[in-house]
Amino acid sequence: MTVGSHAGAGREVPELAGVPLLGSLLDLKSDSLGTYLRAQQRHGDVVRITAGPPGLRAELYCVFSPEGAQQVLGSQAANFRKDNSFYQEVRESFGNGLLTSQDEDYLRQRRLVQPLFTKRRVDGYAGAVAAETELTLCAWREAEVVDVCDEMTHLALRAVTRILFGTDGDTAVDVVDRCFPVITEYVLRRGYSPANLPRTWPTPANKRAAAALDELYAVCDRIVAERLGSGGSSSSSEDARGARAAAGDDLLSLLAGAKSADDAEFDAVELREQVLIFLLAGHETTATSLAFALHLLARHPEQQGRAREEVSRVLGDRTPEAADLDRLPYLTRVLKEAMRLYPAAPVIGRQAVAETRIDGHGVPAGADVIIAPWVTHRHPLHWPDPDRFDPDRFTPEAEAARPRYAWFPFGGGPRACIGQHFSMLESVIALAMILRAYEFEAVDADVPVSTGITLRANGPARCRLRSLAG
Repeated sequence: MTVGSHAGAGREVPELAGVPLLGSLLDLKSDSLGTYLRAQQRHGDVVRITAGPPGLRAELYCVFSPEGAQQVLGSQAANFRKDNSFYQEVRESFGNGLLTSQDEDYLRQRRLVQPLFTKRRVDGYAGAVAAETELTLCAWREAEVVDVCDEMTHLALRAVTRILFGTDGDTAVDVVDRCFPVITEYVLRRGYSPANLPRTWPTPANKRAAAALDELYAVCDRIVAERLGSGGSSSSSEDARGARAAAGDDLLSLLAGAKSADDAEFDAVELREQVLIFLLAGHETTATSLAFALHLLARHPEQQGRAREEVSRVLGDRTPEAADLDRLPYLTRVLKEAMRLYPAAPVIGRQAVAETRIDGHGVPAGADVIIAPWVTHRHPLHWPDPDRFDPDRFTPEAEAARPRYAWFPFGGGPRACIGQHFSMLESVIALAMILRAYEFEAVDADVPVSTGITLRANGPARCRLRSLAG
């Protein structure tokens, strides 16, 4: 009897054919996103994929329907935990912050952090986002071609470090920019490997990662210690770039001051862990959405012109603010369609606690479960001509006609991304300012991608710029 055919556990889960001994290991290594798509196209919405040699073989139960995603993330979320090897590697590098914690640790952190992510509070960061976007636009004045993936990564990183650290962001941004790629590559390689050497062994990879972690921890710990020593406040009321940074307004100050009678407060190590998770989740996801929105608009001049017309009509020459999000519906649809085609989290992993059924198929206790926005966002039942770029898929009427989890770039259920409003705020403001200043033409028609901790571009996404000033 195979693992996927337990008696009484529902229909047997079909298996994607692989090769003898290794299963689908080589396919997953060379093109995991394409492998998941093929699995859905050949076998339907619940598919078992095996990978690795006997004795080290992994079995993945892949769930591709909106209803299955809702079950895993929403209605039965307690049965699907972040207990797999990938999340353990993230914990060991970035700490037990909001992304990786579970059970009472997670509930306590969420209660302390939630008040800092209200719409009113997040809207107050619009000025910092606009200031950083203006710096990017100024840097492009002499440029003819830019790689939008690189540029949006730098923009999003500068914005999130400034919002986290206030005027201390200038110190942190270079360290994060240098260390994060080393650490994320290390986490990714270990998280998907069937066996790993201990981190303490002095291998070249371990030593590189340890040095990067030491440097990253040191800068975060120094800023945290200074903030705690000053009562949780930054010292400057306005930074050199003109973005408001009033004492106590940056996110680290708010985290340092977060407390309740039941949950106490974050200590220094917990503050560092929250900061690292916010840096990880807060810049790579937004950068992906912005970069691929620009890439898609550069390839579709009609939609680019329509978005620019809306921005010009609504904003004129003034700096966008939080209230403008509701006044820019087409631009918002552009971003949602970019997030459909290029979700920043293309694959999400969980581990089943108890045996259950998903879409009528039996999934055993202990199984590694994969849900894949990359595939669900292209599900033919909900997305006709799924690879076509069409922002009007996200009119209110079209959204209401689809299942809730046909589109879920921010996850869902009790662990939905706490920063989704911030991500949309930053993306809409930055994209509006960029489109008002420049016209884009794609140099690279296709950008190969793969899955890392977040979606990654495996090649350049270059665009030719034409200034619209004057």
